[in-house]
Amino acid sequence: MTARLNLIVLGKQGAGKGTQSTALSEKYAIPHVSTGDMLRNAVKAGSELGKQVASILQAGDLVSDDIVNQLVSERFKEPDAQRGVLLDGFPRTIGQAEALEAMLGEEGIKLCINLDVPIELVTQRLSSRRVCQECGTTYKDTDVEAISGTCSNCGGDVIQRADDHPEAIRTRLMNYERDTEPLLSFYGNRGLLVIVDGDQSPGAVTDEIIKVVHERGLA
Repeated sequence: MTARLNLIVLGKQGAGKGTQSTALSEKYAIPHVSTGDMLRNAVKAGSELGKQVASILQAGDLVSDDIVNQLVSERFKEPDAQRGVLLDGFPRTIGQAEALEAMLGEEGIKLCINLDVPIELVTQRLSSRRVCQECGTTYKDTDVEAISGTCSNCGGDVIQRADDHPEAIRTRLMNYERDTEPLLSFYGNRGLLVIVDGDQSPGAVTDEIIKVVHERGLA
């Protein structure tokens, strides 16, 4: 890899961004930077910022650009991010996208991948999702771990997150349509947008993304 590989994965909540980001992070040896994980870690730490974030997430609303931009900017300074980053959940707004351009400068975004999944499917995925509070492993509500409430990976408690309840899901999807969908035009106008069908097996989605990355000579 001759240049810093900065990739963005966009898509509605439940589109599979986390799964694809993990696979691509491993493929290209760049860190998976999830603003959702960073925010949840702040909540878990119980800091004043964490308490503020908790109330926002529980309502299904979005955290302010200033808070998220600060978290991401600090993350970019860490040693493992010098080869590039895989951004999951950021940017969410045009303001965040403009801030990201300012952060990265000449080492800007190389590709923005949008996982296109029907709203009915992402709603189903989110409402059936259960997550380990300790390690973040994700399960379906029909999995043994979800039924027992115990993670087979670390023994932590498996729960349904507050922002995966029906009312919060509706709010999150409305916020996505209002705030994040404009990014498709933002990156499309820059020639950086690629739309991938997210209603395939995870492996097929990953293969399609890797093909695009290689066709563009990015890796």
